[in-house]
Amino acid sequence: MEATATTWIKLGGIANIGWFLFHCFFWRLFNWKSQLKRLSEVNSGVMQVLNLCLSFVFLIFAAVSLLFANELLNPGLGQAMLAGIGVFWILRLIEQPVFFGFSRISNAFSLLFAATAACYLAAWALG
Repeated sequence: MEATATTWIKLGGIANIGWFLFHCFFWRLFNWKSQLKRLSEVNSGVMQVLNLCLSFVFLIFAAVSLLFANELLNPGLGQAMLAGIGVFWILRLIEQPVFFGFSRISNAFSLLFAATAACYLAAWALG
């Protein structure tokens, strides 16, 4: 079961690399150069800082998952990290329809958030 759990963790790490890369393209994807000008300077800055910090969180999740998968299965801090990362993605899943409604693309993102959460929560349950 440990091999299965570490596989789930590593899949989660790969998913977090994908989320990191996706967030790196926000400026281009969402035309932030012109769109953020509509916001106040403070709100524009907050959006960009939050995106950069969130991108860093995804890198941390990925690095910990890919480099320390076995350690994440240890009772205590390891299991707490698995649960925390899983809950992070569950919260993101819950927020999706609240802020973006229900559409084909929103539902697709919800599925991806659920899949990322499942990687960590499955490993937590198996650990």
